[in-house]
Amino acid sequence: MRRKRPRPPAPLPQRRGIDPVRLRLPVEGAWATVRDHLVERLPVAAEVVDGMLRNGEFVRADGPLAADAPYAPGASVWFHRDFPDEVPVPFAMDVRYRDDHIVVVDKPHFLATTPRGSHVTETALARLRRDLELPRLSPAHRLDRLTAGLVLFCVRAEERGAYQTLFRDRQVRKEYEAVAPYRHGLGLPRTVRSRIEKVPGIVAAFETPGEPNSETLVELAEHRDGLGRYRLTPHTGRTHQLRVHMNTLGIPLLGDPFHPVVTDPAPDDFRRPLQLLSRLLEFTDPVTGARHRFESGRTLQAWTAYQEWASGNE
Repeated sequence: MRRKRPRPPAPLPQRRGIDPVRLRLPVEGAWATVRDHLVERLPVAAEVVDGMLRNGEFVRADGPLAADAPYAPGASVWFHRDFPDEVPVPFAMDVRYRDDHIVVVDKPHFLATTPRGSHVTETALARLRRDLELPRLSPAHRLDRLTAGLVLFCVRAEERGAYQTLFRDRQVRKEYEAVAPYRHGLGLPRTVRSRIEKVPGIVAAFETPGEPNSETLVELAEHRDGLGRYRLTPHTGRTHQLRVHMNTLGIPLLGDPFHPVVTDPAPDDFRRPLQLLSRLLEFTDPVTGARHRFESGRTLQAWTAYQEWASGNE
């Protein structure tokens, strides 16, 4: 089996916690200069490419790229893309644990875990790299942007695979808390199994006929005033799995913009957050052998102060 070649180190530093883009030049091509390829490949005007070349913003392993540098098949060029305009997420992120190998944080609602789409610098990863001065920090798993709670990050890139394997092999005990309507006679606890699909371009995941690929244990912790506080234990990790399964039971999560109806809240609308919290992470550290148990310090507002949540007040 052919071994994957390691990625060359970037000759540019991170900017606001974000790595530079590495652009690999195609092995085959008829471009006379690297500049000609960049003009054809990048979704910006030729004048923008020329300006970046003059400013030394395209860099090779041996230094800034010259404007007339001949095309070099298979070579790499690094640069920083312009960041999108982002609405700052006005909620703090708490570090629950930190050692030489991992960082565990208690993420707020509305903060993405990693850069994606229009969320780049306003993400947990970018914030932590800046605030903790850990430029090589990387996520062991991902928590949905609208979900609050515990997320595990790896300090050393060479150890990331070991922690990711824990999640892949379901060796991490994960427990979530949720607030949703209470249905008398629903019959809980119960295990929900179904086949969930997520199609690119469609925001909401959905169930389809076929062999189940998702499984969640749903338990009722307590109920009052028509609301239930639920304990959710996923045994698989499909996209939006918990939201889909709760909607299937007829008790969609409070604040869910996808189920049962897809809505489109504005990027700066931080009212009525999704009432879903990653409450517990428990695992044996694959590097140190230590047994870890972490619990979120957050609460779900619809349970502790429903009227404030419903009115959109913080």
